[in-house]
Amino acid sequence: MVSTLKLAKNTFKTKLEERKKPLYGLWLGLSDPIATEISAVAGFDWLLIDNEHAPIELPQILLQLQVLAAYASAIIVRPASHDSTTLKKLMDIGVQNFLVPMVETADEVDCLAEALLYPPHGKRGLGTSLARAARWNNIEDYVARANEEVCLLIQVESVRGLQNLDELLSKDIVSAVFIGPSDLAADMGFLGKPEHQEVVSAVSQALQQITKAGKAAGVLVGRQELARYYAEQGANFIGLGSDTALLASATRALSETNKQ
Repeated sequence: MVSTLKLAKNTFKTKLEERKKPLYGLWLGLSDPIATEISAVAGFDWLLIDNEHAPIELPQILLQLQVLAAYASAIIVRPASHDSTTLKKLMDIGVQNFLVPMVETADEVDCLAEALLYPPHGKRGLGTSLARAARWNNIEDYVARANEEVCLLIQVESVRGLQNLDELLSKDIVSAVFIGPSDLAADMGFLGKPEHQEVVSAVSQALQQITKAGKAAGVLVGRQELARYYAEQGANFIGLGSDTALLASATRALSETNKQ
């Protein structure tokens, strides 16, 4: 029996590139499927599984992809590095949206494109009979259409990255540029102070530059007031915090309330 499964359109990529309205999301770092599902029920536009800083490895990412498949929130994965083998494995388990950290040069973007795209546009290896992404060769047009559904979001979090922003924005494969205030603050000499006025000013200028170039602009914030401000500056891909921070804040507040 011939399969009739077709590769679904990456609607998150379309919404991101249309830039009609801000898309709000949450970082996932708890590495627990129940916590992941609770976050999915909340109704965020997107949820990001963090492989860079959270203790979440490939089998756990796969489990979270399976949990989130039943919900409307788009799924993004932040890989731990630019390593092509890591990216290949993430794609094969079904990841389409990548937020790649610490991107500083156009050459790095070219290397990412090579890793994420099938030939002739890249060098991604074929292993579809083993890949959940292709439903183990049951999606008949997977190889033909996989490239067009890849969504690359690059994270700029250094002074050098900001200096090279125009070059980064010139790359067609880049759907969005996400500014990382915490690491940028550290690189600017304001370690632990992502809301320092000089950092906020640099982030704002970058968001405006990204938007002017016709790309989606992203940022992670810790306060609603700052989220609104950055949205006014052009951000339309905004992280509102993390599941870990929410749990830490709520449990601390509850404990302190009962100590009064």
